[in-house]
Amino acid sequence: MLRVAEQYAGTDTGRQRRANEDAMLARAPLFVVADGMGGAQAGEVAARIAVDAFQQGLGDASEPEAAMAAVVQAANLRIHERSHSHAEQAGMGTTLTAAYVGAERVSIAHVGDSRAYCLRDGQLVRLTDDHSLVDELMRQGRLTPEEAVEHPQRSVITRALGPELAVDVDTSSYVGRAGDVYLLCSDGLTTMVGEDQLAALLLANPRLRGAGEALIAAANAAGGRDNITVVLIRLEEVQVDQPAPPASAHPEGAEDGRSPQRETASAAQAVAVPVRPRQPRLPVAGEKRPAGRSRALRRAGALAAVLVAIGLIGAGAYIALQSVYFIGTNSRGLITVYRGVPYRLPGNLALYSSDYVSGVSVSTLTPERRHALLDHSLRSQGSAAALVRSLELGELE
Repeated sequence: MLRVAEQYAGTDTGRQRRANEDAMLARAPLFVVADGMGGAQAGEVAARIAVDAFQQGLGDASEPEAAMAAVVQAANLRIHERSHSHAEQAGMGTTLTAAYVGAERVSIAHVGDSRAYCLRDGQLVRLTDDHSLVDELMRQGRLTPEEAVEHPQRSVITRALGPELAVDVDTSSYVGRAGDVYLLCSDGLTTMVGEDQLAALLLANPRLRGAGEALIAAANAAGGRDNITVVLIRLEEVQVDQPAPPASAHPEGAEDGRSPQRETASAAQAVAVPVRPRQPRLPVAGEKRPAGRSRALRRAGALAAVLVAIGLIGAGAYIALQSVYFIGTNSRGLITVYRGVPYRLPGNLALYSSDYVSGVSVSTLTPERRHALLDHSLRSQGSAAALVRSLELGELE
């Protein structure tokens, strides 16, 4: 059985920020890091709402991935509603990365570009994918890691808590092992310190407090451009006394009812392999088809034809909608011109796409200007571009 043997949690404003918009929770077996966005009066609030949602724990932790995803969805809804009811916090959002240490597995929930890592046998393994523009371009092979470091939109994230009524949450579980060290951190660390240096500092500092302080110091030494938050967890294994099962339940030569070879294989699983759900049962050859199968197939064919027709009509309408534009904010709170209309269809299909991201933060605008600009009015491309250009030139406040 796994448990937390040692932990560390620390945060630092960094060298270039006046306020700390990060938040964290370190209360075994649950650990959370959140990185707020939208200005000090908004990002800090969003991050705190996200972390506070985990204060009461998971309740029924028998399914930790589902439980964490539910908590994240509830936090997302609270942030979204608050950003729409408080003009000074319009456009706020936050990233979130959480870890739950169970009896055998460590479960992760993740949204945004904060990260989770595991250090095992001297190797640092990244457990999360950044929901960011540059990471998506790298996954598509359109950007190299070296180019991503200097990309002008490297801070643009594609998923966060707050901007939408619902958010997609990445969840996964990993087989834990005694001695594993898990790192949760905001991007204020990873944009300043490369993964090779992260691993070297963790290996050079066996005590987690020393390791955490060394990581924060390294980020500040590299420039400290953002808030820096570090949570570290070391696992150990403890024996749990259990009544011995009847002798007949054990194969001869296996004292605990498990094959030694199978146990060895399980312990050697790589940390980056998620625990997979049971596969659905496949049809068995020779099974009899239920009565009325032919009629059902004919009905299905007719329904498919209707759905195709509806899809073609919808596709035409979608293309027509791409000729209009509106002004909103992205997940970083930056004024953005979107092409399309500000709606999502069932299945989370957006009827809009980002056309231009400005360098103007919504937090710099007066409440009156925000209300007038972010009312989702449909505009021509020229009209929307002219408004945003005026903002960038300081002609509007």
